[in-house]
Amino acid sequence: MAQKKTHCDCLNTVKPVRDALDVISGKWKLPIIISVGVGNDRFTDIQESIPGITPKVLAKELKDLEQHKLLKRIVVGDYPVKIQYTLEPYADTLTPIIYSLKDWGVNHRKVVTER
Repeated sequence: MAQKKTHCDCLNTVKPVRDALDVISGKWKLPIIISVGVGNDRFTDIQESIPGITPKVLAKELKDLEQHKLLKRIVVGDYPVKIQYTLEPYADTLTPIIYSLKDWGVNHRKVVTER
């Protein structure tokens, strides 16, 4: 007979998953990471590549991603100042997760639409 999992066993799985989702969940974080990952390194380029995002929200999300060590903000030059965004090497750890989510989403759409 299989041994029943304890409350502690469940929490040991749920807590790290919750931590991960706290970093990448929401409407905009993954699209921003993907946008910067494909080469959009300027604020306006990122904004134009993500329909519906406002400058205020983009600025907030960029700061959040920088705090979580996923993006790096680089100030180039003196005048006019040019700001660029690049992915930190740590962000590469999200690549397999993003592709897994993509694959799951494609499959889920087929299941839901029965195609």
